Amino acid sequence: MQATLLGILGLALLGTLHAQDSIPIQADFQQDKLTGRWYSIGLASNSNWFKEKRHLMKMCTTIISTTAEGNLEVTSTYPKGDQCVTRNSLYIKTEQPGRFSYTSPRWGSKHNIHVVETNYDEYALVATQISKSTGSSTMVLLYSRTKELSPERLEMFTQFSREQGLTDDEILILPHTDKCMADAA
Repeated sequence: MQATLLGILGLALLGTLHAQDSIPIQADFQQDKLTGRWYSIGLASNSNWFKEKRHLMKMCTTIISTTAEGNLEVTSTYPKGDQCVTRNSLYIKTEQPGRFSYTSPRWGSKHNIHVVETNYDEYALVATQISKSTGSSTMVLLYSRTKELSPERLEMFTQFSREQGLTDDEILILPHTDKCMADAA
């Protein structure tokens, strides 16, 4: 019984590691070019919070900067009701350029973040594997330097999200808003 349980846990861990390895990372990643202002254009996730909050979500502004240690400080400002909420996250660099880790202080979840693809001056596609005690989930974000992005880039985001196992009802092109956009200067 114990050997069977350990075998199942081992296979689950191996599956998680394989899933993380199967997410591509931007070749020749240049972290300094990723810094600056981005707009969240698309969000896809199979997490419960996304399913519950999807109908409330709007485009937000994200500022990425590099810390003295070479990590990424990620500050997102988004509308929530009639307020603007700002969330700060510290993405810790890993041995692999373009891959970062983050642990949520609020939920204790572990995030394995991959910069999948970017041309630095137009768009960035970021995929995150999230693990917590209640299970794991996938999140894909599409960032843009402007509030608009070509239909080809939106389709690339949708297609990549599907390749990560997300369904069409788990993929959202975020509605435009001007609310909270000026606060993230």
